[in-house]
Amino acid sequence: MPFADPTTDPGTAVPVTAGLGSDAGCDAHRATPGAYAGERDARGTAQLSVSLTMTRDTSVLPAEADLLDHVADWGPAHTSVGVFHLVPVCVDRDLPLISGWMNDPAAGFWELAGPQDVTEDHLRAQLACDGRSVPCIGVLDGTPMSYWEIYRADLDPLALHYPARPHDTGLHLLFGAVADRGRGLGGLLLRAVADLALAQRSSCARVIAEPDIRNTPSIAAFLTAGFRFSAEVDLPAKRAALMVRDRSLRHLL
Repeated sequence: MPFADPTTDPGTAVPVTAGLGSDAGCDAHRATPGAYAGERDARGTAQLSVSLTMTRDTSVLPAEADLLDHVADWGPAHTSVGVFHLVPVCVDRDLPLISGWMNDPAAGFWELAGPQDVTEDHLRAQLACDGRSVPCIGVLDGTPMSYWEIYRADLDPLALHYPARPHDTGLHLLFGAVADRGRGLGGLLLRAVADLALAQRSSCARVIAEPDIRNTPSIAAFLTAGFRFSAEVDLPAKRAALMVRDRSLRHLL
C-alpha cells in the first residue's frame, strides 16, 4: 500500500505502508478462551467479556519476533477514561470487526474499504513476516474500540524519508466507533500508547508518526499527546508532518 493520507478525525493516523508482522498473531499471544465474546452495544461496538491473560507459545515465534519487544506483553495503560490494552490481531477473530471499521467513511484514507478480503489481505501481509509491524485491537475497559499498527519506523520505507534512528517505533490509529471520535480520546490514547512503547522498549528513544500536513486535527491530537512537530517530509503520496515523542521529553510534554 502506498503512503496514504490520514482521515481528518484526530484519532486516526495513516496506515502502515510496508511494515510486516509476526505470523504468530493468533497463536503466540492467544487470549484465553472466550476473549472477544459478547454482544454489540447501542453504539455498534462489540462489548467484550474479555480475559486479557496472555499465554506465550514460543514454538510458533520466528526468531525475529522480538523486533517490537512483544507488544502483547506491554501490559495495560491506566488512563482517565479507563484501562487500555493493545491486543494483537487474530484474523479469524477480529476480521469482521476491523473490516467494518475500514468501511466507515472516516477510514477512507486507509484505502481498505470493500469486501472483507481487502482488509484480510492487509492484515495477513503484516502477520506473515518478520515482526516489524504488529496490528492490534485497542481495548478500552473491555470494549474493542480502535485499530492500531505498531511498527519499527527505522525498518519501514518511511526511514528513507527522515533521519531515522535505530529502534524508532511508529504508530497508526483508527477509531472504530463514531461515538469515540472528536471528544479528546485521540490525544489521550496516543500519549498512553507512546508511553507504553517507551516504557517497554528500552532500546527505543523516540515514537514516530507522519500525519498529512493538511490534517490539522490529527496534528493537534499528536501535540496534545506530547509529540513535537519535527519537520515536513515529502513522502510518495503526500507531504507529512513528522511528529516525534522523545523519551527525554516525555515527562515535560
